[in-house]
Amino acid sequence: MKKRITPLRVVGALVGALVLAIFILNRIQTDKYLFTVDTAHPLAPFVHVQGAHPAGTGELFYVDVDEIHASELDLLLRRWLHPHSTEVKANLIVPRGTTSRQQLKAGFREMATSQQIAAAVALQRLGYHVIGPKDGVFVDNVYSNAPAAAKVFPADVIVAANGKPTKTLAALHAAVAPVKPGQVVSLRIRRGAKTVVEDIKTIPDPDAPKRALIGVLVEQDAKIRKPPIKISINLAGVGGPSAGLPLALEVMQELGTDVTHGYKVAATGQIHLDGTISAIGGIEQKTWGARDAGAQVFLVPVDGGNAKDAKKYAGPNLKIIPVTSLKQAVRALAALPKLK
Repeated sequence: MKKRITPLRVVGALVGALVLAIFILNRIQTDKYLFTVDTAHPLAPFVHVQGAHPAGTGELFYVDVDEIHASELDLLLRRWLHPHSTEVKANLIVPRGTTSRQQLKAGFREMATSQQIAAAVALQRLGYHVIGPKDGVFVDNVYSNAPAAAKVFPADVIVAANGKPTKTLAALHAAVAPVKPGQVVSLRIRRGAKTVVEDIKTIPDPDAPKRALIGVLVEQDAKIRKPPIKISINLAGVGGPSAGLPLALEVMQELGTDVTHGYKVAATGQIHLDGTISAIGGIEQKTWGARDAGAQVFLVPVDGGNAKDAKKYAGPNLKIIPVTSLKQAVRALAALPKLK
């Protein structure tokens, strides 16, 4: 006896097929990542300063981005599942030859270093002498298509090249100058609490093909002396250097400098030991995150077109302030109209 095909059975079969399709599409990983929006977070609960006496009534927020290794389902339903997301090639997040675990650990080292730098720069601005002599070359970023990408990571400090100490940028350039493109440079690297040696195949400089490049972006590093005030920052699970600016502002606020002047202030930007602020990624998502948190002001690096891009997504109630340094950020906030 044949089973009668009823509308209910047809609907059940279709639903079953749909559920199976969703399950399969969600299991198929692509070569894409999605940067998605995360609401900005109040910073004060994560920053503890010895002898704190916070000033003002405003509030500081840090912004971050959720990174999702996209499935076929994520891409298919991106418009509904992940509004305001940005699609990024996987090799730009995890360079070839590098594991996702290595890249994640590098991101956490970047955050830890950023916290140290932010606290030091804030204290230096408040009159404490905590930034000492030059002691290496700080790796700011690594070219994803260079052999160095699998061996050198952001927040590494290069202390020697081919056996020659590199306490300054000039010393690193001098050590690499005799090397020809394609030859190997042996780098001694301080990575967190340990020191490693990596042999790096160089690449030609696109603007001067006879000159060898390691394939990293670097800046001068300096020794940070033990601060006279104990500062504890704990942004567990957050990687990367982009919270440097808000962290420095929060330390100043905790130590009695009213930097917010009553406003709800979101901020982003990598901070350097000279107080300058450089570009970050995910600016679209971070701007939406600031909006979602009800921020009134968003401090954004001028560098890399960050501020220009942020203005596209700010809406009518979020004021974008382009900044190039901590000093400028403090002055710009002080110049805001007084709140009624």
